Amino acid sequence: MSPRETLLALYHAGLDAVRGGECVGRWLQRHPCRDATHAIAIGKAAAAMAQGAVEACDAAIERALVITRTGYRDPELDNDPRVEQLESAHPLPDARSLAAGERLIRFLETTPEHAPLLVMISGGSSSLVERLPDGISPERLAELNRRLLASGCDIHEINRIRKAVSCIKGGRLARWVAGRPTTVLLISDVPGDDPAVIGSGLLIPDGAPSGSETLPPTLRDLCPTAEPAPKPSDPMFQAIQWQLIATNRQARSAAANAAKTFGLPVTNHKEFITGDAAAAGRRIAQELVYLSPGVHVWGGEPTVRLPENPGRGGRMQTLALAAAMALAGRDDIWLLAAGTDGADGCSEDAGALIDGQTVSRGSATGGNVNLALLDADSGRFLAASGDLIRTGATGTNVMDLIIALRMA
Repeated sequence: MSPRETLLALYHAGLDAVRGGECVGRWLQRHPCRDATHAIAIGKAAAAMAQGAVEACDAAIERALVITRTGYRDPELDNDPRVEQLESAHPLPDARSLAAGERLIRFLETTPEHAPLLVMISGGSSSLVERLPDGISPERLAELNRRLLASGCDIHEINRIRKAVSCIKGGRLARWVAGRPTTVLLISDVPGDDPAVIGSGLLIPDGAPSGSETLPPTLRDLCPTAEPAPKPSDPMFQAIQWQLIATNRQARSAAANAAKTFGLPVTNHKEFITGDAAAAGRRIAQELVYLSPGVHVWGGEPTVRLPENPGRGGRMQTLALAAAMALAGRDDIWLLAAGTDGADGCSEDAGALIDGQTVSRGSATGGNVNLALLDADSGRFLAASGDLIRTGATGTNVMDLIIALRMA
């Protein structure tokens, strides 16, 4: 295989290890549904997770509600009369997010008392479902999230603020579970895999403060805080158990193991890439020049501070383009940087696979690499250079994979 084919194969090996349907199915084979179960799946991987539950539990699934990103629904599930699929807004919530939140609450309210619940949550849930205190409009919610996503804050800080203004996040949704035995299966899209941060902790209590004093002053008037979140000691959580079923570490390990089967030396780096995406791309590229030949794998979730009118692309395309600038002219290093959910930022591209000729290819079509980074428009340049990766919905979301190949 060519270096590009090799890196794409390793990337897909990482994805295959954490696809929602297979991960849910494996867990349910070890912990089968024994009674009529009411299932909920929320997130970018919701359709895949729900399909895994339906296949594993078969007739034990009484009914299911699936809430996912627009374009990520599973047409096969539409043929199952027990399953209701809703498409909602991501990355910016809107009126559909509020409608999905109301439908979620009604689903819980109409679940028979004492009936078991199977709740499957993956990344994207924070935008897809919401219920707000009275008087807050969808437009103000969208503006709050727009500011947060453009701020360069990490996901822990963003979700902390989202929880503060929500009536269902921060464990508040547990009020509608009302003591029903509930199993929560989680695909982690947050550094550290904290269940209280994944999807802003719909059913997981958070001991952190959530009052108005926790909000930055510029946001307090935009979206007033909700009632305080329940404490972890609240009895409402006694019937809820949770389990992580897919993480970035699993994806990295699978990519590294695939490299070994190709006979390639591989280093699975323990460092988790965070901070500014462009700076991270430059640093990784500079390190690769001196690292040993072979495959190098990182996980990460860096950030991008967006200008007022950002262009096309997200954090992985930014990281990849910055790395391409640092590697310009080299013929011995290739680097793939891509999200595992199939969408990087507001684009429909997962990321990019760059080499030493990326900058020259993009520049030959009139692209300006410096302006592309400055304007958060890396995707446009990488489209011109022919380096974008597009996967469509992957059925998972475990943050980002960065995989490099350095030839001897």
